[in-house]
Amino acid sequence: MGKAEIPRLLEVDDPEILSDQQAELERVVRRGLQPLRVPRPARLSVWAEQNFYLSGESSYVEGRWRCWPVQRSLMDCIGNDDIEIIDWMKSKRVGYTKILLAALAYNAEHKRRNQLLYQPTDDDRDEFVTTELEPMLRDVAAVRRVFPKFNRKSKDNTLRTKKFLTGLLHLRGGKAAKNYRRLTVDCVFYDELDAFDRDVEKEGTATKLGDGRLEGATFPKSVRGTTPKKKNHSNIEDCVAEADLRFRCHVPCKHCDEFIPIEWGGKKVRHGMKWKHGEPDTVHHVCRECGASMTQAEYFQVWERCRWVAEDGSWIDDECRRRSRDGSVLPWPRHIAFHIWAGYSPQATWPGIVREFLSANEKAQRGDTSELKTFINTVLGETYEERSEAADEHELMKRARTETYKLRTVPTGCLLLTAGVDVQDNRFEIGVWGWGRHEESWVVEQEVLSANPADERDWAKLDAYLQSRFRQQWHGGLMGIEAVAIDTGGHFTHQVYNFVRQREHRRVFGVRGSNRYGGPIKGTAHRQDVNWRGQVLRAGVKVWEVGTDTAKDLIHGRLRVMQPGPGYIHFSPDLPHEFFEQFTAEGRVLQKTSRGEEYRWVKRRQRNETLDTAVYAIFAAHAIDVHRYTDRMWQKIEDAVQPPPDLFAPQLIDVESTPAAAVHVSAQKPAEQIVPRASPSDPRAGFTRQW
Repeated sequence: MGKAEIPRLLEVDDPEILSDQQAELERVVRRGLQPLRVPRPARLSVWAEQNFYLSGESSYVEGRWRCWPVQRSLMDCIGNDDIEIIDWMKSKRVGYTKILLAALAYNAEHKRRNQLLYQPTDDDRDEFVTTELEPMLRDVAAVRRVFPKFNRKSKDNTLRTKKFLTGLLHLRGGKAAKNYRRLTVDCVFYDELDAFDRDVEKEGTATKLGDGRLEGATFPKSVRGTTPKKKNHSNIEDCVAEADLRFRCHVPCKHCDEFIPIEWGGKKVRHGMKWKHGEPDTVHHVCRECGASMTQAEYFQVWERCRWVAEDGSWIDDECRRRSRDGSVLPWPRHIAFHIWAGYSPQATWPGIVREFLSANEKAQRGDTSELKTFINTVLGETYEERSEAADEHELMKRARTETYKLRTVPTGCLLLTAGVDVQDNRFEIGVWGWGRHEESWVVEQEVLSANPADERDWAKLDAYLQSRFRQQWHGGLMGIEAVAIDTGGHFTHQVYNFVRQREHRRVFGVRGSNRYGGPIKGTAHRQDVNWRGQVLRAGVKVWEVGTDTAKDLIHGRLRVMQPGPGYIHFSPDLPHEFFEQFTAEGRVLQKTSRGEEYRWVKRRQRNETLDTAVYAIFAAHAIDVHRYTDRMWQKIEDAVQPPPDLFAPQLIDVESTPAAAVHVSAQKPAEQIVPRASPSDPRAGFTRQW
């Protein structure tokens, strides 16, 4: 057969056959070139309206996705390569889970990027895959085209990994630190971030560990979304605080045309949600600019014009560009955050929101705040601050200004002194408290001694201070410290043991906080038989347990006593502001424990030494049974310490015999037989207060 005859064999006279051959050839070529095809760039909101589908298993209404106006900019920022980190603090009913699914599909089919999704636990991951992800993969045709192993048993289609033609989707629980290793991706998503551990197996926060998987990515993307939980213990709250810009959605007011946020408001502000008493159906939104009202129906008439506005006044336009107040285009920062609550959602009615609040508020008035916490978290999309019982430092400073006694002076009515010592790495913190009838108390001194507790010589400074005498306001006599409690739970335990063991006869007590909530202030004692050099002692030091929570409850209750007398606490006007900040550094909050809900004292500020020394001084008072003294005992102490003045022969009285000794001796001797002895010079001279 000649070469000239070959074309004749390929010639087909039937036009239908020829058309089928051409069509098949085009399909083969198109399929072969598919991996090289570059799709026309599209924003996430546009792609989702063209391709995304709401599956019946996980949606109220099955069908094509339609973006709410308030969702468009949120979605487009997720798809914007100029933005690296996006935080989303949200309520329920705003569509975050569906937007997350759409973003996963968009990155797989359109952006062709490797992705990683974290759920709080492995069980949460499994549930998300079976109820949300797999129905989406089934129903979104664009994703099925790039996921050939869908609905097949394959190592490329598991609960942990989904392999697409264009990349991988990893799915992990956030509980184990190992799930944050050996993965390299372009995008990381976190669902319900506030349900993650604050410190993942003591290796760091989930976002720090997870975002480490983005190192080397050309367009790294980290998206974190959640309904927030407890204030100051919220992962999303921490993330939002680090953002360069924080956006809230604004809509134009129907009356003044100013862009305003939809706000819950409150009793103390004139704008926000308002309604007639007992009539939730009358709810309306009051404009913060003009004071005019807008119903939810009127809100839906203007929400197409909504825009997301940042604190600096910049806003996001319809093309996902950031614009200044005057309309000029601005560059995007690396890290932005959004906040949205249920008032913007068409799935939540404003009257329904008000009814939820009224029900929660009614229960809160009876002491049950569980529904109010849920309302604040899931409806307002805000963190809930536990109602803590804590004193206010400013109120205590006002109280101090009504006093006339000076620091290191024993006021009239103060009949004995105790001290609490907190051992720090570079100092001794000492609080000296005075006690009178029925446990009326005074802060007589708060001292800081610079020292190295690891150096045995520096303990002499503390010993000298504890033996010093304080001048009495009544007659100028001197009074010593009756009992001392020193904390043994720090870094210098054995040094404290050694100091206390040699001074137990002077009523110097070694103490440590009790793990048992609600225990007595003066708990049980245990012998410690090892000294500071590690040597075993036959008769070791006695260490007492302190019911710290009980002592703080006692202090808090006594701060509510507003008139001088039994239980009242006096503060000298000479005390610095730092003292009051530390004294009020803790609040009493309700927490879940293994035994159910219990009130616990929780730090609100880092430093609380003055509160700790007060607790130890109270222990020292209880150790000598001050709380058990009768009126007769107090009278005998007063006769010995602050006797009526002799106008004809005034004299200084130095009471070296302690007041408690006066009480115990008085059971056998008349009070007049107790003879005070002379005091040595004050060894504390030259010490300076250091704050």
